[in-house]
Amino acid sequence: MLKQRIITALLLITGLALILFAMPPLAAALAFASIAAIAGWEWGGLMKQDQPARMMYAFVILLFCWQLTVGAPEVVPVLLAISAAFWILVVPFWFRFKWRLSGNDFFGYLLGALVILPTWAAMVALNAVDTWLMLAAMGLVWVADIAAYFAGRTFGKHKLAPSISPGKTWEGVAGAMVGVLIYGAIVLSFSSMAGKLLLSVPLLTLMLVLLTAASVMGDLFESLLKRQAGIKDSSNLLPGHGGVLDRIDALTSTLPLAALILYFVQS
Repeated sequence: MLKQRIITALLLITGLALILFAMPPLAAALAFASIAAIAGWEWGGLMKQDQPARMMYAFVILLFCWQLTVGAPEVVPVLLAISAAFWILVVPFWFRFKWRLSGNDFFGYLLGALVILPTWAAMVALNAVDTWLMLAAMGLVWVADIAAYFAGRTFGKHKLAPSISPGKTWEGVAGAMVGVLIYGAIVLSFSSMAGKLLLSVPLLTLMLVLLTAASVMGDLFESLLKRQAGIKDSSNLLPGHGGVLDRIDALTSTLPLAALILYFVQS
């Protein structure tokens, strides 16, 4: 199992590197759109839809990505803002009341688009500004996950959401915050935007804390949906790692917020 996980991880890293460093922006946007389409297919599985419906939804997600790329790029900031509002204002209530996808197909499909499309748009936007910025945003999520794991294993006593993900603790979240703050300080010391951002250290700290909180919420949100659907992984497309949604769960909440912050910083 470990060997399988390592091989899949190496293939994923290689594929990501090829997209980011070997493809022109339009080709990279289409590659990201393909990932979004697969995520859409898996989302249909969370809704317990049959294969024809899942394939159709994947095609619809792909079509929306294409339309946003060639026909309505000005809509992207609005889409990112709606996504941020969803994660900050709606998802906490989703956790509180344990709402479900099943029972309303239109709402489920709409929610899937709200989760997947802004993630794709954020990947395109961040990568268009700087490939390393895209990697830095993804790295923040990975650092938060690793720091939360080790802090939780070492100090974890108070459960964060036992009915959703029993292994997560508040101590793990605190560890993620500390890890991301250290990571952010290191990355920004090498960033061309460091001077502008460091004009307000409290604001910078707040942004990193918000991004870390968003990362945790994205992870918990997919865990809740999978638990409600009665499945362990979103699919088995990635041997040893589950599905695409399992790999990008925290990114779906973090990258749109990061891209939205970037729009404000650049304005």
